[in-house]
Amino acid sequence: MKRLHSFPFALVLPLLVFAVAQADDPELRPLFNGKDLSNFQSDGADAFWRIENEVLIGENNAEQKGHYLWTEKSYKDFILEFDVRWKATTDRGVDTGIEMRDPKIQLQLGVSGSLRVDMTGSFYTGGKPAYPEEGQAKEARKLMHPEGEWNRFRIQAKGDTFTCWINGQKASEYTNPKFSGAAPLGFQIHGGVEMKCEYRNINIAEL
Repeated sequence: MKRLHSFPFALVLPLLVFAVAQADDPELRPLFNGKDLSNFQSDGADAFWRIENEVLIGENNAEQKGHYLWTEKSYKDFILEFDVRWKATTDRGVDTGIEMRDPKIQLQLGVSGSLRVDMTGSFYTGGKPAYPEEGQAKEARKLMHPEGEWNRFRIQAKGDTFTCWINGQKASEYTNPKFSGAAPLGFQIHGGVEMKCEYRNINIAEL
């Protein structure tokens, strides 16, 4: 009788938990259709955003001015999933993120402008501290693929709690009742930074 090869249960459990969570989700629908900026406010977007091969590409203009690509619709409780990749061309690094709620709270992607440290997956509040320790994704580097490759992010805003998963693994969670109002979602290009970021498979569900 052949013995079955054992597989570490500790490696299987997080995947099972994530799969169950996804199975219970409401239906995710495309926010970005891969063709145009339907569902987004397009004013001034042409100078910063373009679409190639169903990929949404954000890039600074020559003056390195910043820009937010805002959704037309406001969201309060939601799940947002997307693939994103970037590759720094200067020591400053890429600085982008997803803004949500009113007042604004942001999921940081790339290097923080204030800290000059990669804070990917952490929640930025704009207060003091700007990145509360309990909302930091301290293991993000271990969860992400090498720079320049696609990474899958999942953001959930539900009630007063904000959660981020990176490539299927929970990376951070932050709770604060201050950020309670519905607002458009904003995809950021940070001003004063030479940067380029790419998004695809952007889907959303309201909770």
